[in-house]
Amino acid sequence: MTDRPRVLVVDDDFAVAALHRGFVEFHGGFTVAGVAHDGAEALRLVDETDPDLVLLDVYLPDMSGLEVLQQLRARPGRPVDVIAITAARELETVRTAMAGGVLHYLVKPFTAQVLRERLDDYLRHRAEIRRTEAQTTALDQDQVDRLLATPRSAHPTATLPKGLSIATMEAVRDALAEHPGSASAQEIGDRLGVSRVSARRYLEHLVAEGRARVAPRYGATGRPENRYVWIS
Repeated sequence: MTDRPRVLVVDDDFAVAALHRGFVEFHGGFTVAGVAHDGAEALRLVDETDPDLVLLDVYLPDMSGLEVLQQLRARPGRPVDVIAITAARELETVRTAMAGGVLHYLVKPFTAQVLRERLDDYLRHRAEIRRTEAQTTALDQDQVDRLLATPRSAHPTATLPKGLSIATMEAVRDALAEHPGSASAQEIGDRLGVSRVSARRYLEHLVAEGRARVAPRYGATGRPENRYVWIS
């Protein structure tokens, strides 16, 4: 493995692909191995450039990104890590991507800071693997748990209360982080297509984890409205 992970950017939108490439280059910890705009080109560039990480869109013109993910998993040789970066929000799509072993599922639109946090997570994950490789090839349970937990270690999703899902938790987290100023549970729910009550449960969990704070808004009459502010 090289010192800086090699990244392949896959997105059918040329402008978005260039933007994501710029985000990766600006980070400084990665090398861009290439950019692909459809599934066939992505698979060809994986074979040609042997990237460590693929930033993979789901909506591609010739095949689904999930099909690309499936073929990557069937590819011989060392595994390729994948972060899904897509506008696809369907539950079945998210579940299929997670079953395919994506490290993160990042919903568009998002800020450069959100992507940077995911890339930082990946570097921590990679470093943990390299440390483990230097120590042993047979892992004990603690080492396995640590490797599985590392990609999401910086996010309040590793242990969730019953009824909360990782995918929705990350979507709520990103929506709040990208919202200017404070946001209400209704605003977050409307953006993600979930109920106000459901959005509030996720927001309250972020508050309990210390990743957000409550900012009451007092009106002329009645109870104050609880609004939420992301703590970067």
